[in-house]
Amino acid sequence: MSSHEILENLKKAIVEYDADGAASWARKAIEEKIDPIEAVDALIEAVRGVGNAFSRGELWLPDLFGAAEAMKSAMPILEEEIKRRGVTRKSLGTVVIGTVFGDIHDIGKTMVATVLTAEGFSVHDLGVNVTTEQFIEAVKEHKADILAMSSLLTTSALEQQKVIEILKKEGLKDKVKVMVGGSAITEEFAKEIGADGYEATAPGAAELAKRLIGVEE
Repeated sequence: MSSHEILENLKKAIVEYDADGAASWARKAIEEKIDPIEAVDALIEAVRGVGNAFSRGELWLPDLFGAAEAMKSAMPILEEEIKRRGVTRKSLGTVVIGTVFGDIHDIGKTMVATVLTAEGFSVHDLGVNVTTEQFIEAVKEHKADILAMSSLLTTSALEQQKVIEILKKEGLKDKVKVMVGGSAITEEFAKEIGADGYEATAPGAAELAKRLIGVEE
């Protein structure tokens, strides 16, 4: 099978929301010695197409989530190969993202992480129920340009403020832009806790991220 066919099947797995297939074709790409950056670009192209269709009202939230889950299954496989080869992929900036401590909601955060990746950011997804310490350590480790935090529960929303306060105490707040979101969050609340930006949608979050780091449209 040619490299073109493998990459086309990888893209097809994304648009068909086939997480197992996406992982399988990612492994196949590595076995066939296809440039892993080229494979990641294929993933991104497919996800961007789904995202654009969603923005036009041609697809729905479950479609975007399905593509996000498929990409999520394939990306670690390709990123590990990129790391093994010691090569780097062009990036607009580095984002650390996660759902705050006390909250295990994953869908919105996963979609934001996927759209950010599709727009050209290097994204480190910490998952859900992420503690303040884990956020701070990840910001330091990855030298993040942006920290993105999600909270869907009013009971956990104040965790975002806690993280921002620790960033200030450790002298990191001026080095990283903080964006927040989730159904428990409002623009007014974001301003009150000292976040740099708030956005309610995944596509909007990608645009916000670009504005925060000064990327021109």
